[in-house]
Amino acid sequence: MKIHEHQAKELLARFGVPVLRGRLAADPDGAAAAFDALGARLAVVKAQVHAGGRGKAGGVKLVKSAAEARAAAAAMFAAPLVTPQTGPAGATVRRVWIEEGCEIARELYVGAVVDRGARRPVLMASAEGGVEIEEVAARSPAKIVREWFDPLQGLAAFQARRLAFELGLSGDAFKAALPLLQNLARLFVEKDASMVEINPLVVTRGAPAPALIALDAKMSFDGSALFRHPDVHAYRDRDEEDPRERAASEHGLSWVSLDGDVGCMVNGAGLAMATLDAIKLAGGSPANFLDVGGGATREQVSAAFKLILQDESVRAVLVNIFGGIARCDVIADGILAAAREVHLRVPLVVRLEGTNVELGRRMLEESRMPIVTASAIDEAASRVVELARGRAPLAGARPSATPGAAP
Repeated sequence: MKIHEHQAKELLARFGVPVLRGRLAADPDGAAAAFDALGARLAVVKAQVHAGGRGKAGGVKLVKSAAEARAAAAAMFAAPLVTPQTGPAGATVRRVWIEEGCEIARELYVGAVVDRGARRPVLMASAEGGVEIEEVAARSPAKIVREWFDPLQGLAAFQARRLAFELGLSGDAFKAALPLLQNLARLFVEKDASMVEINPLVVTRGAPAPALIALDAKMSFDGSALFRHPDVHAYRDRDEEDPRERAASEHGLSWVSLDGDVGCMVNGAGLAMATLDAIKLAGGSPANFLDVGGGATREQVSAAFKLILQDESVRAVLVNIFGGIARCDVIADGILAAAREVHLRVPLVVRLEGTNVELGRRMLEESRMPIVTASAIDEAASRVVELARGRAPLAGARPSATPGAAP
């Protein structure tokens, strides 16, 4: 689950990371009132959307008066904000964050993620803040320094000092960086975050001494752990979520929208990833990642199937199920129920293996519906790609079983 910048900064402040004063506004007049309430000579109006690259897209504007704040907010509310992370349709701006300005001496980057290879969290830092970390990694990977830390013990003091030294900090800024970095690591672990990023973390100019301020913040959290964090769950903005991802979560399904034309329904994240790879190897492009889970019910399968077919770009569908806890006949029943209800309009390839597989296949074959069955994953992937591209007839095209096919 992602949260907005102003929400992330609220969390940062609770964990002792310095942030600037700001106010939220839902309309242009509110933005003007927020500027006056801050009493600052300079402020920044920021569009609150779950996407990066806002500055280049016009979603971040410096303003010097309430009138300028009103005009900047009005422009952001007037049209979707299109960034590299939103796609061409853009994201609707429903709130803006008006934040007091500051004088910037340097821009840095700090962020925390889970390193799955090392099986522990890692805190990353770079002296090249203010730009996407992916750009820095591609151009100058040596400029990103990393410290892996124990989630139970947190980031050690010597690790924080090493990161601060690598960032080129000294004096008061160096001293301020030590608790900031440790608190950031603590927030990451205690709130079950999947990503915490401050970009830029700025060193300010002016008296009495330089300060470190989180000027921007992005956070995402492990959805499976939200039950432990009602305060974080309260930040959820359903309007920002993909409608299909939101609908899938309501049925207990895991969905990620992609940009291909082959719809996918699979049980198990590992099998789902292997299915997407098989489709790509066969020359196709998946339209989604959809994991119905190991114990999928008839209702969940039916709901999943309907979600796939709501995508107008889908030209064929591949169902790849290994029946362990979920029996193949239950899966087949859900597929047939959904196909009848939505009036199946695209080719459907189904690969079933596992518990009650023969019964499930017989149900599909006796349904008199245009369903292609397959026994091997590569066979199913090749077939669905052919059908999506219109290179093969659908009627009567049932690949022969492959003996000993692995799940």
